[in-house]
Amino acid sequence: MEKETERILEKIRSRRLAKEISLLNLALEVEISHSHLYYIESKRVIPSIDVVVKISKALGISLKELMD
Repeated sequence: MEKETERILEKIRSRRLAKEISLLNLALEVEISHSHLYYIESKRVIPSIDVVVKISKALGISLKELMD
């Protein structure tokens, strides 16, 4: 896995925690299973761009901010 991808996945988790959103609630908002979101955050799977877009919207951050 590339460093940039790892950084994005770490940012997803840190933003979720900072906003005090549970794994289950974010997964429901994004319409994926909580286990899939767990695997994304733990860097076991690389999400599709569609899922990344949904996650960024649910967290209230832009894709640019997520990728910077």
